[in-house]
Amino acid sequence: MLKRAGVGVWFGLLLLYCGPTIEGAAGECRVESASSQGLFKTHLSVECTKSERESRAIDAAALLAALKRGQTIDLNGVVIQGNLTFDALPVSSNPLVIEGVIGRDDHEIRVITVPVSILNSVVQGTIVHRSSEGALVFGGPVTFAGTIFEQGVDLSRSVFTQPVTVSGAIFLRESYFVQVHFLGAVNGEKTAFGPHTRFHRSQFHNAVTLQQSGFSGLAEFLEVIFDRDANLSRTYFKSGTGFSGSQFKGLADFSEALFEGDAFFTFARFDGDAFFRRATFRATADFDDAAFNAREDFSKAFFEKGPQFARAKRSSRNPEMLGIENPQIQYAITLSLLVFSAILIAYLIRSK
Repeated sequence: MLKRAGVGVWFGLLLLYCGPTIEGAAGECRVESASSQGLFKTHLSVECTKSERESRAIDAAALLAALKRGQTIDLNGVVIQGNLTFDALPVSSNPLVIEGVIGRDDHEIRVITVPVSILNSVVQGTIVHRSSEGALVFGGPVTFAGTIFEQGVDLSRSVFTQPVTVSGAIFLRESYFVQVHFLGAVNGEKTAFGPHTRFHRSQFHNAVTLQQSGFSGLAEFLEVIFDRDANLSRTYFKSGTGFSGSQFKGLADFSEALFEGDAFFTFARFDGDAFFRRATFRATADFDDAAFNAREDFSKAFFEKGPQFARAKRSSRNPEMLGIENPQIQYAITLSLLVFSAILIAYLIRSK
């Protein structure tokens, strides 16, 4: 997935001009830019070559300066060079109070009040928020759809008050979202995550979809709270995956998900329906001490190893076992061999 997405992507950026401008004729690299009191905008057309994009690259320092000025970020098809360190933003003197998330006594709160949209771009440096005591609050919607992050992303202890969209984004390195609050919906369909992804102790207050996404490395969703529906159907987990201690208050949909490495759902709580139909577990599938408080569906799930449900609270019978040890699978294999043999014999007879 990463190779296909990365081979044909060439990005860059143009220096900003005062007022909206469009450069380039049809078939050439076209640049639309605007620099005004409330807007930091640069769009490059798909015709722009890699060298043209890189020659117009935006420095991360300029992006931070725009955020300090309160300018809306609207970038498309650009290259961003340098590290984007949100700790450089000033601490808010009067931060927004969000019940259960940010209190009046909380300190070191940094606030980005404007929408941030970085589409179909390449971020060459790191994106970090390293404050261990404070929080980074995004007051507007955040969109990273189609963007490639070449270096690590650490937005731990952030608060996203509006919807977040990362559909089609590619994280080539580590991506950490530890103790993050997502107040709006999260759309991460067909997103590619890199060697290590962490959502440890984060909370999705609204619906989240990671449908058809891929985690090429360790994926940690430990002690995560999903207040609404969580759609992880047809998602690929290559390495170890942990949902231990997580709470699913709405639908938990893992239909047709593929777990290549060990998958841990120990002490997970499913208050809504839990769908694992047609899911594939090629290593350990550990549901010990999990609680299924609504419907559970493991129909046609494949367990290469026997699943573990010790002390689990079950809402129905044990999950249907699909594997070589299952008699139904053995009958199907035998029938397939007989059919193949019959076809082969018929072919040999005709060939004579």
